[in-house]
Amino acid sequence: MDDVPTSEDGEAPVETVSFPFDRMTVQRFRETFPRARWSDTLRAWTVPGKTARRRIECWLAREAARADVFAAEKGRDAYAFEPILSPYLDVIKTGFRIRTPYSRRVVDELRQVPFARWNGELRAWEVPFASYDELQHRWDAIEAAAKRAEPEERRKRTEARKGSEDEAKARRRSAERRRRRLPVPAGNLPPLERPVATAAYGIVVVTGVTGEIIDPDPVAEFYPDAGHEHIWATWRPPTLNELIHTWPVKTVAGENERKRGWWQPTIEELREARRTARSRERRQAR
Repeated sequence: MDDVPTSEDGEAPVETVSFPFDRMTVQRFRETFPRARWSDTLRAWTVPGKTARRRIECWLAREAARADVFAAEKGRDAYAFEPILSPYLDVIKTGFRIRTPYSRRVVDELRQVPFARWNGELRAWEVPFASYDELQHRWDAIEAAAKRAEPEERRKRTEARKGSEDEAKARRRSAERRRRRLPVPAGNLPPLERPVATAAYGIVVVTGVTGEIIDPDPVAEFYPDAGHEHIWATWRPPTLNELIHTWPVKTVAGENERKRGWWQPTIEELREARRTARSRERRQAR
């Protein structure tokens, strides 16, 4: 479930950390980590640097001690009284270690647990005893998402979809994606050979414009906002290097830009695309 991003230059790793919001806690955090930035997508703070994880762990330990010297004992007692019994959770010296198949829902839930952290070496999440109440509150959702992510459950869902309309839609969408085309307004074309965000395919690089006017009815399933004023453009996936050197905009795209079908990406959109591109390039290099 490793979902750790990298810095804007694509070199130094970036670690994430979340903790209960408190003005003074945030102030202490910003004083310790002046390069930290808040990520709305990750719902966590990001800290760049090769030693970031070690420094974060030290800071978290100090904050945990500051917050409540009895919090760990309370968590241990709460677990002893009402334990979470799950194959995905193990008790360790400092709290709990959680291993599940990868699931975006699991990641999102655990990021909301105070002082939860991803251990990249063990490929597991670790949660201190002090955060047991919040972990217990979210566990049903975590476990349900983990079970759905099991390979056997995925296989069952795939088998159940065979011959269904859902499978037919998925095949049609895959076939359309392989055509690498995108409807764009004839009077408002995207820049060529530069990453732009799209409603249909995320961040792509538009490589050319064919000039062919779109017949919207046959493609309405894939491009509901396309009309007779749109023409076809061709696209390709962006490289990691292109994404790293793309300057983000500060404001999220508005309704008109999204209906147009393309817009300049924000830093959060770029970070997600960079993770995807990095994984794609690693696979291609094997």
